[in-house]
Amino acid sequence: MAALAPRGPGAAASAALDELSRNLTYGALGAGNGSLSGAWYRRNQIHLFGVLLAILGNLVISVSLNIQKYSHLQLVHQEHPRPYFKSVLWWSGVILMAVGETGNFAAYGFAPITLIAPLGCVSVTGSAIISVMFLKENLRASDLLGMTLAFAGTYLLVNFAPNITQDISARTVQYSFVGWQFMTYGILEILIFCILLYFHKRKGMKHIVILLTLVALLASLTVISVKAVSGMIAFSVTDKMQLTYPIFYIMFIIMIASCVFQVKLLNQATKLYNTATVVPINHTFFTISAIIAGIIFYKEFLGAAFLTIFIYLFGCFLSFLGVVLVTRNRGKEHLPQSYIDIGHVPGKQTLDKIQPDSNGLSYGTLPDGSDSTKSPSGEKKEV
Repeated sequence: MAALAPRGPGAAASAALDELSRNLTYGALGAGNGSLSGAWYRRNQIHLFGVLLAILGNLVISVSLNIQKYSHLQLVHQEHPRPYFKSVLWWSGVILMAVGETGNFAAYGFAPITLIAPLGCVSVTGSAIISVMFLKENLRASDLLGMTLAFAGTYLLVNFAPNITQDISARTVQYSFVGWQFMTYGILEILIFCILLYFHKRKGMKHIVILLTLVALLASLTVISVKAVSGMIAFSVTDKMQLTYPIFYIMFIIMIASCVFQVKLLNQATKLYNTATVVPINHTFFTISAIIAGIIFYKEFLGAAFLTIFIYLFGCFLSFLGVVLVTRNRGKEHLPQSYIDIGHVPGKQTLDKIQPDSNGLSYGTLPDGSDSTKSPSGEKKEV
């Protein structure tokens, strides 16, 4: 008589170690040995298709961002620059971005949120590589280290994300939408959002953490609704029509509204703070928010072993660190040294350059009168 399989925490840990050995072993032949084996591929084929769509979508977004950046640089160097929205190159970048976002949207219909959301690091690292190749930006040691960490984190994410296959039907979405887990999560999220919005609007608090937390709270609704809409469309194509259910249009409205307000708040953050600061914080907050949303609404880590969860979170940490290293000081490195040249202003003394005051809010003060400036006490002194 066959021995019964052991039960309890020890069995779960043993199963996680077996999964780890299967995922990281490439030398032995046979079913289940390594991530490139036939058994592993068949077990994760649908998820891998979603991963491929997400990676390609993020790479297309990287190309689109660099094309738009290049079009802006071209317009700046023209003698009579025209509006950027009249540039064919800029519009080609916008179209490519729409294609990339469509790929991301479709990816949520084939793979869990906890697998697709962290892959946003591919867009950041891809943009850095493209800017080095085509915009002739410098490649720093921190860029290489950051890309290596991001790729290592992506590998761990793909291997140890939840291995669940869900058919996202209208009934499944309705059941999760009215469940006590999501209702509790939704009430807490609304309360936190209203409190932060009060401090932002009424108290004038513009701190980057407040702005990007608001963005992340909206992002959790976005990824839930995007997966619901994408999943119901995929289910309609492969099985039974789901687009006649009211929940589909409710989720569609939530998706559009949350995206619009996300973009609005994100634009405020980029106006107030450097992009090199906004990008890593936004990526981290968005990913954490999306993972929590996937766990609560779609129960994506249900039954997962502790070791699997730990390695998955470690992969997320590596991708976060990689994004921080790639974006660190990138915006400051390529800024030209600004100055004011008044050598050709009639009636003024010829000065070569007035360097901007790095501690002030303006680019310096021009002389008042011909050769005098005011002292702090209000008296004029000869220059």
